[in-house]
Amino acid sequence: MDGELSFFELGVADADRARRFYGELFGWRFAEDRGAIETPNVPGGVHGNDPGASPLVFFRVDDLGAARDRVRGLGGEAADELDNDPDTVARFGRFALCKDDQGSSFGLHEPPS
Repeated sequence: MDGELSFFELGVADADRARRFYGELFGWRFAEDRGAIETPNVPGGVHGNDPGASPLVFFRVDDLGAARDRVRGLGGEAADELDNDPDTVARFGRFALCKDDQGSSFGLHEPPS
């Protein structure tokens, strides 16, 4: 269907380091060519020599607080929720902006329950 995320690309300074970080954070596996990311739903890619150039994509998580803690534990940064208004959370879920351990931005999204 149009509008669904069908691919994402992460530009980072060090591709091997990014594979370790995101592999540990989300359990992702990487294809033998080491560029393709095998996720449970949306395929992606990672390339090096491009520090901080990643698109801002949001990744679904079941527990936003636990995921933010995990990001921090892996050397990344995780901000507080973007908007914790009960009506907004009920409609859209919870969101937080993060940076991986190389400073590339991404977001976490916990859908409404």
